[in-house]
Amino acid sequence: MSAPRLVVVGAGMAAGHLVGALRDAGDERPITVLGDEGQRPFERPGLSKEVLLGSKEADSLYVRDQDWYDDHGVDGRWADPAVSLDLEGGSVRTESGESIPFDDLVIATGARPRTLDVPGAGLTGVHTLRRMDDTAALREAFGPGVRVVVVGAGWIGLEVASAARAAGAEVTVLEYADVPLAAALGPVLGQHFADLHRRNGVDLRTGVTVTGFTGDARVTGVRAGEEEVPADVVVVGVGAVPNTDLAEAAGLEVDNGVVVDERLQARPHVLAIGDVASATNTTLGQRLRVEHWDNAKRQGRLAAQVLLGEDASYDWQPYFYTDQFDLGMEYVGRSAPEDDVVLRGDQGSGEFIAFWTREGTVTAAMNVNVWDVNDDLRALVGQRVEAERLADEAVALADLVS
Repeated sequence: MSAPRLVVVGAGMAAGHLVGALRDAGDERPITVLGDEGQRPFERPGLSKEVLLGSKEADSLYVRDQDWYDDHGVDGRWADPAVSLDLEGGSVRTESGESIPFDDLVIATGARPRTLDVPGAGLTGVHTLRRMDDTAALREAFGPGVRVVVVGAGWIGLEVASAARAAGAEVTVLEYADVPLAAALGPVLGQHFADLHRRNGVDLRTGVTVTGFTGDARVTGVRAGEEEVPADVVVVGVGAVPNTDLAEAAGLEVDNGVVVDERLQARPHVLAIGDVASATNTTLGQRLRVEHWDNAKRQGRLAAQVLLGEDASYDWQPYFYTDQFDLGMEYVGRSAPEDDVVLRGDQGSGEFIAFWTREGTVTAAMNVNVWDVNDDLRALVGQRVEAERLADEAVALADLVS
């Protein structure tokens, strides 16, 4: 009997870790990976961090060298994306017109930047950040005295603002909410990031609605209420939309992503992973769609286990990290804005740990400029711990785990 044929639709980081895990396990099935960026799988976080800052080059982000795919029999079609899926017939049609048969299909189509439907959105100089070319264009555009306006104070927006300031640009951030990152971190820690940016010279304006961009062929300003903010460069960072069109057209259930179970299966022999997957998390007891590096890596490896017939499921706590100015942090868990916040250490010193709790149970934890503690924090998520002990630096983190 011939080995089952695998087609992976999407060539991002999740896809890269999926095929790597299969080959590491000795699996020799034929694999075809279809991408639309002209790039083999790479680690996307660096686009808004080290590469944008100029401390690394883009080619440092690749998951593996091209030779690895060639040597391991992975047919990487990095610039021939899928245009339709025939789930009943077991084939994928590509942009070039080829029909590729499959026994197993993994949908890893990722997400695309959300855009603003306002006048001037198509002007030259209005950017989003998702691909290598986006980062290259911004890195070239940033410089001393350049007026950069960032729309949105989420993770991408604030990382871009940090990189632009490091390049000497004059930076204004326009945010709709009253406190940045409040939906992710709550108002107390969201305000910490607001203060960080203002201390570093960012003109952060909250409670602002952007209504359009001005300029003839090239952007010259951003309309925010009654005001026009001058701009040489604009970066729109207002979230991302999962790329579900192919899956939906093929008849799969879609609800803020491709709906999959705890084994990442939309139906037998059809999986979805990474930013596009709305997956059942057995630890949290709910479906999640997570757009972070750690999740893409882990779901790629989990999909490999599922394809190999192993007993494994989506059971880990979400994790993400960021680097902005002199702040580096890691976050694990899933908090809600209304959760209580407990601080360990002096927030004003810039080195502290934050815990979120709900009815005495730790829902999430974040280490800020405190390193080599994330494993301990992960172990604490889901534990019942008294707030006084969480805050007490004399009590070792490992001793808090029951």
